[in-house]
Amino acid sequence: MAEAAHPRPVIVSNRARPGVDRPFADYGLGAAHDEMFLPDGTPRPHAAALYQALTTLPGDELARRQQACEQSFLHQGITFTVYGNEEATEKIIPTDLLPRIIPGAEWDKLEQGLRQRISALNLFLKDVYNDGKILNDGIVPRDLVFGSKHYLRQMRGVQVPLDAYVNVCGTDIIRREDGSMVVLEDNLRVPSGVSYMLANREVVRRAFGDLYRACGVRPIESYGQDLLATLKELAVGFRDDPRIVLLTPGIFNSAYYEHAFLARQMGIDLVEGRDLLVHDNVVYMRTTSGVKRVDVIYRRVDDDFIDPLAFRHDSALGVAGLMNAYRAGNVVIANTIGTGVADDKAVYSYVPDIIRYYLDEEPLLGSVETFRCREPNALSHVLANLDTLVVKAVGESGGYGMLVGPHATAAQRTAFAEKVKADPDNYIAQPTIQLSTAPCFVGSGVEARHVDLRPYLLTGRQTRLVPGALTRVALKRGSLVVNSSQGGGSKDTWVVG
Repeated sequence: MAEAAHPRPVIVSNRARPGVDRPFADYGLGAAHDEMFLPDGTPRPHAAALYQALTTLPGDELARRQQACEQSFLHQGITFTVYGNEEATEKIIPTDLLPRIIPGAEWDKLEQGLRQRISALNLFLKDVYNDGKILNDGIVPRDLVFGSKHYLRQMRGVQVPLDAYVNVCGTDIIRREDGSMVVLEDNLRVPSGVSYMLANREVVRRAFGDLYRACGVRPIESYGQDLLATLKELAVGFRDDPRIVLLTPGIFNSAYYEHAFLARQMGIDLVEGRDLLVHDNVVYMRTTSGVKRVDVIYRRVDDDFIDPLAFRHDSALGVAGLMNAYRAGNVVIANTIGTGVADDKAVYSYVPDIIRYYLDEEPLLGSVETFRCREPNALSHVLANLDTLVVKAVGESGGYGMLVGPHATAAQRTAFAEKVKADPDNYIAQPTIQLSTAPCFVGSGVEARHVDLRPYLLTGRQTRLVPGALTRVALKRGSLVVNSSQGGGSKDTWVVG
């Protein structure tokens, strides 16, 4: 893949012209914060070199490089399954060639806030599965926690290595209209997407090699080894060289490519439930040379399916007896079972209070105003304002069970209102925020598309965060839905300086 010419120095006095300059002829600046341009159309200092490079490329060069990027993904088998898609069940995840650029100083502040947040959430999980002090003190409602479908009584009193319940966390960050970054939601169960972060970096670095080097982009390639180091740290009291496996639901899972990718990155075995067995509360892996003991399981199987004896009896994806082996302390499971109670969208609204309670600190990252439909006044407000709110089912993820009020029809809002009234405890609502926009190549030129940000924190004996993230893109003009499962795409994220 050819590289862009070395970016020429940007002349600050020359005003950029989004909506005029090629390839930005159709680029519109709206109410949302734009990642490349200031409101007057001037490139932001950290994005000026990218703007200069794009405006000096030959007319068809961007299209050629985008095609080469997609071909690279195809040859590597980088795919994502979109369930319910009538054309195909498996497709290449749409990837935009143009990197999103974040200044290093802003990233450093974001990292501090993420570290604070995961520390508090791990303390919360330890508390609610043991003494329940935060519930006794009335900071978080007891019925909200115990009534959550993700609260698993089987985890009561279980000793978790290093008290690190959440070992891999993918936190979704959005930027408000005023430019501030806030947390939209926490993903503490089996967060996905990190393989696309790494794959995007590889193809974009080849496409814009000179620009990449000139910008001093911070590297992210250590993620696989950082994850392996985190999993090894969890094997407290086990062998010096613990056997670690990645448990996948199998090839029909939407993120199977990622499971295989990460297993290769770490040099560990990729296994399915049928490859493991439990004997005398010890987990073993079937191999051609006999059974071998397993010490750590990085699981990518949801709680409900991980052990048919403890949870869903009809599951063929898990390992019978795994929960007993875990409770006996004979195997480590990452992420710990039952972490979903802390990323419940209703519990999300209490995270600022959770941070204050456990850390005696003010939150470093803001949250989105949240209306809990379980509260009568909030329910009335939500039902009266469905046309301006985003309403979400508290236990769902991936963009499912959601209504984006401003983009829904009157009939859709009426039907959704009936669902909310029938089960108000299951819903929260938030104001519709105009996610920030970033330049994306759309086939004939560069246009603005809404984006969010998903960094990946690793927690074992220490907390690790590579300086990069998955930027998810709403590919449809004006859409705010960035989830891959809902047809969204992704792009590389450069932390510079």
